[in-house]
Amino acid sequence: MCALEKKEKYNVAIAGVTGAVGETFLNILAERNFPINKLKPLASARSAGKKITYQGKEYEVEELRHDSFEDVDIALFSAGGDRSLEFAPSAAKAGAVVIDNSSAYRMNDDVPLIVPEVNPDDAFKHKGIIANPNCTTIIMVVALKPLYDFSKIKRVVVSSYQSASGAGAQGMYELEEQAKAWAKGEKLKVENFQYQLLFNVIPHVDKFMENGYTKEEMKMYNETKKILGDKNVPVSATCVRVPVLTAHSESIFVETEDKISVKKAKELFSSAKGLQVMDNPEKNEYPLPLLAAGKDDCYVGRIREDISCENALSFWVCGDQLRKGAALNAIQIAELLIK
Repeated sequence: MCALEKKEKYNVAIAGVTGAVGETFLNILAERNFPINKLKPLASARSAGKKITYQGKEYEVEELRHDSFEDVDIALFSAGGDRSLEFAPSAAKAGAVVIDNSSAYRMNDDVPLIVPEVNPDDAFKHKGIIANPNCTTIIMVVALKPLYDFSKIKRVVVSSYQSASGAGAQGMYELEEQAKAWAKGEKLKVENFQYQLLFNVIPHVDKFMENGYTKEEMKMYNETKKILGDKNVPVSATCVRVPVLTAHSESIFVETEDKISVKKAKELFSSAKGLQVMDNPEKNEYPLPLLAAGKDDCYVGRIREDISCENALSFWVCGDQLRKGAALNAIQIAELLIK
């Protein structure tokens, strides 16, 4: 399969429309004037009947079912892995192209894993389902791609500083409620994270695996190889939850076969799509999650030659997890297909 049939407008379904990413889908579709003919908002039976508004028009949320995708051209999924496994094949069978934000299909050999700035051509190899990568992986590979194209990457070591939004709307709500409770002198509730997130950092995102890494960390290891199309790029990740509402940050060490100077790295980053350089230590200018929140691009700074290793760079990247790390990337994939 390849691009979608050329139309003036497309019928779009959003599965998981009431969640944090689903709401961001709606915002970005409107911002980018995506050519929608009919919008079909879908969610679990619990959320069915709720009302959502898109471009001034009110829609009633329908229950996600196997027969929900008749005449749908594009189905944006952010309803969780189990629902993607259950319902995405039905959507594809009905003729829709599924762009799935969960981890359900990412490492499936028959499903392309796409970041449009990195491997756009792979999107046209789909068989009805396209996978959206993990948010931390997306933010990292947008920065790795221009370096990789200049010189093969030998090793990546990354520490992520992941916002509450990575745990969805409930994670953001919990952090906000903890701040309110602390201000009132009340006991803080902990439900969505392993420990209190307010005034704390938690070096634990997702489940621990037998090798001591978490599932989130292994996603970065495996997905980076698939997106870059190079099985010889090792990634060691440590993923940390921090008390930030929106936007993830990453401290990245990259060892390359050839030396890349700071000047050259800045040139490569500056010319890359979806990436902006913010790097002026003399004026304390560097990427912050507070500045990246709500933005489409990722921001890179603190660029320096690593003093512990030859042919290595260290730098800092921030990106909005709900936008480029999720909804925006999926919509950019849809835009690729209709162009």
